[in-house]
Amino acid sequence: MPSLDPRPTVQIDVVSDVVCPWCIVGFRQLDVALKQENVLARLRWHPFELNPNMGPEGQNLREHIVEKYGSTPEQSQQARERLTALGVELGFAFNFTDDSRIVNTFAAHQLLDWAETQGRQHPLKLVLFDTYFTKQQDVSDVDVLLGAVEAAGLDPEAARAALESGAHAQPVREKQRFWTSRGISGVPSMVFEGKYLLTGAQGADTYAQVLQRCLAEAA
Repeated sequence: MPSLDPRPTVQIDVVSDVVCPWCIVGFRQLDVALKQENVLARLRWHPFELNPNMGPEGQNLREHIVEKYGSTPEQSQQARERLTALGVELGFAFNFTDDSRIVNTFAAHQLLDWAETQGRQHPLKLVLFDTYFTKQQDVSDVDVLLGAVEAAGLDPEAARAALESGAHAQPVREKQRFWTSRGISGVPSMVFEGKYLLTGAQGADTYAQVLQRCLAEAA
């Protein structure tokens, strides 16, 4: 049946990793803009791994930030405080601790690829953000992932089978290569109507302006 919702719809592709705090911040800002402009999004999430070579043991998040970006411990703490404050403004809880860890997300991306075939990719993506940042759980752990799958309204046993089969490994790699070959090197990267790229969490006002431009061009 055709949708009875009279609001206009904009196609938005979001390249993202579930352990990227700016990805959930950017999405929440986008959501504010969508509501402000009274627009619906046809949203598709695409895989990106911030740390594709991260081992199964993961790494302490603070140590990782210092090692990867050269940040001082003080700068790392300031960044956490800024993110936490932003999260509060946007209704999302970042519960960073000294024991927070960065982990490998390839399995999570495979399940997101599978969830898209089930029509539940977006709910799973949001659950995974909550699982990692709010609940501080290891989203490389299969049991944690299956718990997220169930919370998103999906069948955990079907998800386990999909993961164990490896059927979504190659598609995820291909999608990652697709976006990196087009110059995507940081996330979140949002593409509006296949034309307008915004990288980083740009704020609700900026997203609203792009939505207005898309709607004007479609009129």
